[in-house]
Amino acid sequence: MRIGVPKEIKNEERRVGLTPDSVGDLTARGHEVFVEARAGDGAGFCDEDYAARGATILASAEDVFDAGELIVKVKEPQAVERARLRPHHTLFAYLHLAADPEQASELLASGAAAIAYESVTDSAGRLPLLAPMSQVAGRMSIQAGAHCLEGAAGGRGVLLGGVPGVAAAPVVVVGGGVVGSNAVQMALGLGADVTVVDRSPVVLENLAARFGPSLRTLYSNPTSLERAVAGADLVIGAVLIRGARAPRLITEQMVKEMRPGTVIVDVAIDQGGCAATSHPTTHADPTYTSDGVVHYCVANMPGAVPRTATLALNNATLPYVAALAEEGPTAAMRADAGLRNGLTVYRGRIAEPAVAECLSLPYTAPEVCLN
Repeated sequence: MRIGVPKEIKNEERRVGLTPDSVGDLTARGHEVFVEARAGDGAGFCDEDYAARGATILASAEDVFDAGELIVKVKEPQAVERARLRPHHTLFAYLHLAADPEQASELLASGAAAIAYESVTDSAGRLPLLAPMSQVAGRMSIQAGAHCLEGAAGGRGVLLGGVPGVAAAPVVVVGGGVVGSNAVQMALGLGADVTVVDRSPVVLENLAARFGPSLRTLYSNPTSLERAVAGADLVIGAVLIRGARAPRLITEQMVKEMRPGTVIVDVAIDQGGCAATSHPTTHADPTYTSDGVVHYCVANMPGAVPRTATLALNNATLPYVAALAEEGPTAAMRADAGLRNGLTVYRGRIAEPAVAECLSLPYTAPEVCLN
């Protein structure tokens, strides 16, 4: 299999699809790996590292797309990259298509197959390729929120953990999944007053058992969420519905009722955001203020810690890349139902039901596509 690894070009994105060690694993199996020059620089991997593991270094992204059959990326392909995709390509990357109709349209037009990291499942129904970046983003959300709460950043001017004689800041985490649980861990570690809101009693029970009485748990309904958010200094949006657009749980009215200088870190922004006032931002310009509330809505948060994030991502993705290369994409997806669940676009058809529903497009089951 000819595997291509282009340099990421999304704003301030420094991760890379494969590490040199992952390349070495693939070349040892007899596959050819083509890496764009300087693709790994942002994560601390130089061209010489890749070449030493058997990669061929190519001068441009265009050369990589021309040489590769399986294109391994991190973030969704940008417009210029989508224009390089051809029917013989299989793209393996984060896609988040439910909130991105333009990308969906152009991927359909390319005739390529596209497998979304965020929709691949394991035998227990978990999301193994989303989990490592959710862990990173959940932990980073508290760092980002703490900074945004500083007066110089437009926040209320409070310290998350307080000090003796001054109360800790109230933090509300909306969603108790991987992002939420990691945000809770970090916020508690800094001494914040933390409440997690979720509509699953099992999730709340597990979090209560893990963190004990230092964590408040609250069953989510419109009234309880409104009250919790109104009293918060920092709100973390950590809601996920596999493959679908994030629900807008935090309404415009809720935002209007928050205190000036409150901060929302909307980690769900990749899937459209869970606050009605959220829109994507970048690492170069990460925040804006709406109704006096500071919004941090960076759509590729883990890109700020590219070495940690790339290593964590490759730990999860490499077995799937190897399977796609060893067996061929079609055979690999036929053999592995979890990998097949990640198939989102196939030769001009949408193969993910949640994406089809969100974008009002026809749906074709992955099994039908592959046969």
